[in-house]
Amino acid sequence: MVSGRSDMPKTPTPKMPKAIKLLIAGGFGVGKTTMVGAVSEIRPLRTEETLTDRSVGVDDLSGVEAKSTTTVAMDFGRISIGDDFMLYLFGTPGQERFWFVWDELARGALGAVVLADTRRLADCFPSVDYFERRGTPFIVAVNCFEGAPMFQLDEVKLALNLGPDVPVLLCDARKRDSGKEVLIALVKHAYSKRPAAVS
Repeated sequence: MVSGRSDMPKTPTPKMPKAIKLLIAGGFGVGKTTMVGAVSEIRPLRTEETLTDRSVGVDDLSGVEAKSTTTVAMDFGRISIGDDFMLYLFGTPGQERFWFVWDELARGALGAVVLADTRRLADCFPSVDYFERRGTPFIVAVNCFEGAPMFQLDEVKLALNLGPDVPVLLCDARKRDSGKEVLIALVKHAYSKRPAAVS
Protein backbone atom coordinates (compact mmCIF):
# COMPACT_ATOMS: atom_id res chain seq x y z
CA MET A 1 0.00 0.00 0.00
CA VAL A 2 1.42 3.38 -1.04
CA SER A 3 0.73 6.44 1.05
CA GLY A 4 1.46 10.07 0.29
CA ARG A 5 4.38 11.82 1.94
CA SER A 6 3.34 13.87 4.96
CA ASP A 7 6.01 16.51 4.33
CA MET A 8 4.51 17.52 0.97
CA PRO A 9 2.94 20.99 1.08
CA LYS A 10 -0.83 20.88 0.91
CA THR A 11 -2.62 22.98 -1.64
CA PRO A 12 -5.16 25.10 0.20
CA THR A 13 -8.74 24.48 -0.83
CA PRO A 14 -10.16 27.69 -2.22
CA LYS A 15 -12.79 29.14 0.09
CA MET A 16 -16.13 29.77 -1.54
CA PRO A 17 -17.71 33.11 -0.65
CA LYS A 18 -20.97 33.02 1.27
CA ALA A 19 -23.88 33.86 -1.01
CA ILE A 20 -26.40 36.44 0.23
CA LYS A 21 -29.55 37.01 -1.78
CA LEU A 22 -31.23 40.44 -1.57
CA LEU A 23 -34.36 41.70 -3.30
CA ILE A 24 -35.08 45.17 -4.65
CA ALA A 25 -38.85 45.60 -4.81
CA GLY A 26 -41.44 48.35 -5.17
CA GLY A 27 -43.98 49.73 -7.58
CA PHE A 28 -43.79 50.26 -11.31
CA GLY A 29 -41.21 52.87 -12.35
CA VAL A 30 -39.78 53.39 -8.86
CA GLY A 31 -36.11 52.79 -9.80
CA LYS A 32 -35.47 49.10 -9.13
CA THR A 33 -33.67 48.46 -12.44
CA THR A 34 -31.72 51.69 -11.98
CA MET A 35 -30.55 50.73 -8.47
CA VAL A 36 -29.45 47.23 -9.46
CA GLY A 37 -27.51 48.68 -12.39
CA ALA A 38 -25.91 51.40 -10.27
CA VAL A 39 -24.49 49.08 -7.60
CA SER A 40 -23.73 45.90 -9.54
CA GLU A 41 -20.07 45.14 -10.23
CA ILE A 42 -21.07 43.13 -13.29
CA ARG A 43 -23.16 44.19 -16.23
CA PRO A 44 -26.64 43.55 -14.86
CA LEU A 45 -29.03 41.11 -16.42
CA ARG A 46 -32.20 42.94 -17.36
CA THR A 47 -35.49 41.60 -18.67
CA GLU A 48 -36.94 44.90 -19.83
CA GLU A 49 -39.40 45.11 -22.66
CA THR A 50 -40.76 48.15 -24.45
CA LEU A 51 -44.16 49.37 -23.32
CA THR A 52 -46.64 49.16 -26.17
CA ASP A 53 -50.20 50.28 -26.73
CA ARG A 54 -51.29 46.90 -25.31
CA SER A 55 -50.41 48.20 -21.83
CA VAL A 56 -52.90 51.07 -22.13
CA GLY A 57 -55.47 50.63 -19.39
CA VAL A 58 -53.27 47.98 -17.74
CA ASP A 59 -50.21 49.95 -16.60
CA ASP A 60 -50.74 53.16 -14.66
CA LEU A 61 -48.17 55.64 -16.01
CA SER A 62 -49.34 58.61 -13.92
CA GLY A 63 -46.24 60.19 -12.42
CA VAL A 64 -43.92 58.24 -14.72
CA GLU A 65 -45.26 59.25 -18.13
CA ALA A 66 -41.78 59.24 -19.71
CA LYS A 67 -41.20 55.56 -18.86
CA SER A 68 -40.90 53.50 -22.05
CA THR A 69 -39.83 50.06 -20.77
CA THR A 70 -40.83 47.65 -18.02
CA THR A 71 -39.20 44.70 -16.25
CA VAL A 72 -41.07 41.51 -17.09
CA ALA A 73 -39.17 38.94 -15.00
CA MET A 74 -36.30 40.35 -12.94
CA ASP A 75 -33.11 42.33 -12.83
CA PHE A 76 -29.95 40.64 -11.59
CA GLY A 77 -26.69 42.08 -10.30
CA ARG A 78 -23.79 41.06 -8.08
CA ILE A 79 -21.49 42.67 -5.52
CA SER A 80 -18.39 40.97 -4.06
CA ILE A 81 -17.39 41.84 -0.52
CA GLY A 82 -13.79 40.73 -0.27
CA ASP A 83 -13.36 36.97 -0.60
CA ASP A 84 -15.96 36.22 2.06
CA PHE A 85 -19.33 37.35 0.74
CA MET A 86 -21.16 37.59 -2.57
CA LEU A 87 -24.33 39.66 -2.69
CA TYR A 88 -26.79 38.61 -5.37
CA LEU A 89 -29.33 41.31 -6.16
CA PHE A 90 -32.70 40.52 -7.67
CA GLY A 91 -34.96 43.33 -8.79
CA THR A 92 -38.61 42.28 -8.85
CA PRO A 93 -41.09 43.31 -11.54
CA GLY A 94 -43.38 46.09 -10.39
CA GLN A 95 -46.65 45.47 -12.21
CA GLU A 96 -49.33 43.24 -10.75
CA ARG A 97 -49.45 40.95 -13.78
CA PHE A 98 -45.84 39.88 -13.11
CA TRP A 99 -46.18 39.31 -9.35
CA PHE A 100 -46.37 35.54 -9.86
CA VAL A 101 -42.54 35.47 -10.09
CA TRP A 102 -42.10 37.05 -6.64
CA ASP A 103 -42.32 33.74 -4.76
CA GLU A 104 -39.45 32.28 -6.76
CA LEU A 105 -37.34 35.40 -6.43
CA ALA A 106 -37.99 35.68 -2.68
CA ARG A 107 -37.04 32.08 -1.88
CA GLY A 108 -33.87 32.12 0.23
CA ALA A 109 -33.57 35.92 0.35
CA LEU A 110 -31.99 37.44 3.46
CA GLY A 111 -34.11 40.57 3.07
CA ALA A 112 -35.59 43.15 0.74
CA VAL A 113 -35.44 46.85 -0.08
CA VAL A 114 -38.83 48.34 -0.87
CA LEU A 115 -38.18 51.40 -3.05
CA ALA A 116 -40.73 54.17 -2.66
CA ASP A 117 -41.69 57.16 -4.80
CA THR A 118 -43.53 59.89 -2.86
CA ARG A 119 -45.51 60.73 -6.02
CA ARG A 120 -46.99 57.22 -5.96
CA LEU A 121 -46.54 56.07 -2.38
CA ALA A 122 -49.51 53.69 -2.49
CA ASP A 123 -47.58 51.58 -5.04
CA CYS A 124 -45.43 50.36 -2.10
CA PHE A 125 -48.28 48.63 -0.32
CA PRO A 126 -48.19 45.35 -2.29
CA SER A 127 -44.44 44.95 -1.59
CA VAL A 128 -44.77 45.89 2.08
CA ASP A 129 -47.72 43.50 2.51
CA TYR A 130 -45.89 40.71 0.69
CA PHE A 131 -42.76 40.87 2.84
CA GLU A 132 -44.74 41.28 6.06
CA ARG A 133 -46.79 38.15 5.23
CA ARG A 134 -43.64 36.16 4.40
CA GLY A 135 -41.78 37.39 7.47
CA THR A 136 -38.96 38.65 5.23
CA PRO A 137 -36.99 41.50 6.84
CA PHE A 138 -37.25 44.65 4.74
CA ILE A 139 -36.45 48.33 4.76
CA VAL A 140 -38.04 51.18 2.83
CA ALA A 141 -35.82 53.46 0.74
CA VAL A 142 -37.46 56.63 -0.58
CA ASN A 143 -36.02 57.31 -4.02
CA CYS A 144 -35.61 61.09 -4.28
CA PHE A 145 -36.97 61.93 -7.71
CA GLU A 146 -36.49 65.47 -8.96
CA GLY A 147 -39.67 67.46 -8.39
CA ALA A 148 -41.26 64.81 -6.15
CA PRO A 149 -42.82 66.03 -2.89
CA MET A 150 -40.50 65.68 0.10
CA PHE A 151 -41.78 64.32 3.40
CA GLN A 152 -40.20 63.59 6.76
CA LEU A 153 -39.25 59.93 7.08
CA ASP A 154 -41.60 59.59 10.05
CA GLU A 155 -44.44 60.76 7.78
CA VAL A 156 -43.56 58.12 5.19
CA LYS A 157 -43.45 55.45 7.90
CA LEU A 158 -46.85 56.55 9.18
CA ALA A 159 -48.36 56.70 5.67
CA LEU A 160 -47.17 53.14 4.95
CA ASN A 161 -48.30 51.93 8.40
CA LEU A 162 -44.87 50.42 9.07
CA GLY A 163 -43.82 48.88 12.34
CA PRO A 164 -41.44 50.90 14.53
CA ASP A 165 -38.54 48.55 13.74
CA VAL A 166 -38.71 48.98 9.93
CA PRO A 167 -35.98 51.41 8.82
CA VAL A 168 -36.92 54.15 6.35
CA LEU A 169 -34.20 56.14 4.59
CA LEU A 170 -33.66 58.43 1.63
CA CYS A 171 -31.71 57.37 -1.44
CA ASP A 172 -30.87 58.22 -5.02
CA ALA A 173 -31.16 54.98 -6.98
CA ARG A 174 -28.91 56.38 -9.73
CA LYS A 175 -25.90 56.72 -7.43
CA ARG A 176 -23.71 53.77 -6.48
CA ASP A 177 -22.77 55.11 -3.03
CA SER A 178 -26.39 55.80 -2.15
CA GLY A 179 -27.42 52.32 -3.27
CA LYS A 180 -24.62 50.74 -1.25
CA GLU A 181 -25.74 52.61 1.87
CA VAL A 182 -29.24 51.23 1.36
CA LEU A 183 -27.94 47.66 0.97
CA ILE A 184 -25.73 47.99 4.05
CA ALA A 185 -28.74 49.20 6.05
CA LEU A 186 -30.76 46.24 4.76
CA VAL A 187 -28.13 43.64 5.67
CA LYS A 188 -27.72 45.13 9.15
CA HIS A 189 -31.48 45.16 9.67
CA ALA A 190 -31.92 41.61 8.35
CA TYR A 191 -29.20 40.22 10.59
CA SER A 192 -30.63 42.05 13.59
CA LYS A 193 -33.92 40.25 12.92
CA ARG A 194 -32.17 36.88 12.54
CA PRO A 195 -29.59 36.72 15.36
CA ALA A 196 -29.00 33.01 14.76
CA ALA A 197 -27.55 33.88 11.34
CA VAL A 198 -24.75 35.93 12.94
CA SER A 199 -23.27 33.15 15.08
